[in-house]
Amino acid sequence: MLAKGFFITFEGIEGSGKTTQIELLANYLETAGYPILVTREPGGTMIGNKIRQILLDPQNEAMDYHTEILLYAADRAQHFQEKIKPALKEGKIVISDRFVDSNLAYQGVGRGLDYDFVYKINDWVIDSCWPDLTLLLDLDFRTGLKRARALSADLTGDRVEREADAFHQKVRNAYLDLAAKDDRFELVEAAGDKTEVHQKIKNIISRRLA
Repeated sequence: MLAKGFFITFEGIEGSGKTTQIELLANYLETAGYPILVTREPGGTMIGNKIRQILLDPQNEAMDYHTEILLYAADRAQHFQEKIKPALKEGKIVISDRFVDSNLAYQGVGRGLDYDFVYKINDWVIDSCWPDLTLLLDLDFRTGLKRARALSADLTGDRVEREADAFHQKVRNAYLDLAAKDDRFELVEAAGDKTEVHQKIKNIISRRLA
């Protein structure tokens, strides 16, 4: 067992397989006897779910980028205080589908907002509690979008998935830049079979938890 909590986040472009790999990792860690909390952003709380609906609704295409980043920050503030912080204090492994790095990549780079502002407002709402490990699932954005849109009701995707190809390429490049600069990141090639990807993640987890 861990003496203290351990914070793992999954990041990646749309359709990178985060949901599948989080489920596989959670089952693996539970079987190994670790106490865990699996959560997501946006929408990890009751309040957050309402914010998520606003953020991803395709009808909200007129949303200003400043409104967007502040809604994400509001979701994260509630999520961190209500779910993540208490679980870490209890010594759990917290696994979150997306966290601050999503906003750095999508809004700080993809939207072209003030990167330092995006960083600072998020560092503030999380009390500077950054993940111990971030697993970046990487693949070609066209492959990811095809996967993601195939799961939507009308095959066109949510508000973010409907963005132009150039936006999604910038986001992918931003993630790769983040991973190259911070060794809390582990880059995982996500184009292969889900079992192969899971094995790569298990190897990383075994090494990082040792």
